[in-house]
Amino acid sequence: MACRLADSMFLFTGPHQKQIRIQRMAAHYSPGTSFLKWDGLLQKGIKRQQFSYSKRRTNFVQAVAIPVTPSPSPLDTAEYREQLAESYGFRQIGEPLPDNVTLKDVVDTLPKEVFEINDAKSWKSVLISVTSYALGLVMISKSPWYLLPLAWAWTGTAVTGLFVIGHDCAHKSFSRNKLVEDIVGTLAFLPLIYPYEPWRFKHERHHAKTNMLFEDTAWQPVWKEEFDSSTTLRKAIIIGYGPLRPWMSIAHWLVCHFDLKKFRSNEVKRVKISLACVFAFMFIGWPFIIWKTGIIGWVKYWLMPWLGYHFWMSTFTMVHHTAPHIPFKSPDEWNAAQAQLNGTVHCDYPRWVEILCHDINVHIPHHISSRIPSYNLRAAHKSIQDNWGKYLNEATWSWRLMKTIMTLCHVYDKEQNYVPFDQLAPEDSQPVGFLKKVMPDYA
Repeated sequence: MACRLADSMFLFTGPHQKQIRIQRMAAHYSPGTSFLKWDGLLQKGIKRQQFSYSKRRTNFVQAVAIPVTPSPSPLDTAEYREQLAESYGFRQIGEPLPDNVTLKDVVDTLPKEVFEINDAKSWKSVLISVTSYALGLVMISKSPWYLLPLAWAWTGTAVTGLFVIGHDCAHKSFSRNKLVEDIVGTLAFLPLIYPYEPWRFKHERHHAKTNMLFEDTAWQPVWKEEFDSSTTLRKAIIIGYGPLRPWMSIAHWLVCHFDLKKFRSNEVKRVKISLACVFAFMFIGWPFIIWKTGIIGWVKYWLMPWLGYHFWMSTFTMVHHTAPHIPFKSPDEWNAAQAQLNGTVHCDYPRWVEILCHDINVHIPHHISSRIPSYNLRAAHKSIQDNWGKYLNEATWSWRLMKTIMTLCHVYDKEQNYVPFDQLAPEDSQPVGFLKKVMPDYA
């Protein structure tokens, strides 16, 4: 449970007139009593999928055969999706993917060349990351105090590029030589003191079970039982999912990657090797930095860029897979194509961020097939847009988009996907209220 909680830790109401327009759209497209239900959900800023899954109890009911004509979902209408996208900070909210579409159907439409590994391009990405990281360290050494935040932002983004290279190695999309991939991946993760093999094993399960309740190792919504279990835990969760959410990958890193009990017996040997490398860096690298630059130097040259990396690690992950209209589903309802194509978000970032981070933001094709190298993601995304464009969720990164996630996507609900903290515990939700006030609606 601790790992699941740490994985997750990582409302918004738009202007009044926009809210009224969306409600009117729901009224127009949802006949009869379904309007009342959808109008209620919409005022909470949430969605259409309805499902329930509980490990704690099972209810048995006697089925009665009654003919039912299903009501159309508001998300089936283009005009409604446009209004919702504007409210949430998306460019496009994709229409629901039909149940009969499989992940293989999507993969089969991709050009074969997007799966090809090009060693020159792979090593070019290493050159870009190493050079930009070294440049960042020089910037830190030369910058006056008032320019240090800019130097830290550059260096933290550059070292995130090293993580992306290790990420490609873990997916076997960096080199045809698997030993080279293991060595490069381990070395790329070292400045981040991230154990390569433990992360790789966890990340493989994230791809296999994206947005599946209980099973996705990268993200899980808050469970109401956890939220209600104690006042202290509730306040910690609210702070973690609120103001600290862009750094909650630190909790995931700490809780889920250093405990040997969390890995299968056939994984433990490789996990121990990775942990040994990480501890060697900490016990040799850190004292060396302190010896040369002092404790303040350790903070300047290592800690602050590391926090910058975790900002992007948390931000990329939550933007890719967290939105009010994207559901977590129980294993018996989960559909791979819907989760990977229709439940993953493409988000455009400032160009310098995309270059330094090797297009990790082009994330939908990566979830269609993790074997696509990072330098082929744009070509793959263009193909997916041509063939499946109407089903895609697309956004441009902004604080408005972050506000939607950080103030709305909180506690799991079987009907609404998420219930915000301030609806369940308004007296403890001052951090969320603070975010609503200070984070911009359009930026």
